[in-house]
Amino acid sequence: QAQLVESGGGSVQAGGSLRLSCVVSEYLYSNNCMGWFRQAPGKEREGVAVIYPGGSSIYYADSVKGRFTISQDNAKNTLYLQMTSLKPEDAAMYYCAVNAPRAAFLWFGGCGFGNRGQGTQVTVSS
Repeated sequence: QAQLVESGGGSVQAGGSLRLSCVVSEYLYSNNCMGWFRQAPGKEREGVAVIYPGGSSIYYADSVKGRFTISQDNAKNTLYLQMTSLKPEDAAMYYCAVNAPRAAFLWFGGCGFGNRGQGTQVTVSS
């Protein structure tokens, strides 16, 4: 059974919006920081946003501040990323990820992303 399942990607024109969703298994969701990272072809993974339990802290990459909003619905064990004013440089595969420090492959905002979903593709045309 998949532990993190993303959806909501697609193809939009520059300036458009998309909302990504990620359903997280309950045992991963509780009391864990979680967030989103992205990877474009030929580029390094880039942390995008992270949220701590209860929304106590939220961090964004400078490149998305003011345009992206991370949120979560605890009743649904779901993480969201609202993306607005999309730019061509935002195009990438987007992954949600949950804290697992011992297996972390990317650290962002103090959260060690160690579990991730299969990703959802975001394409932005100019």
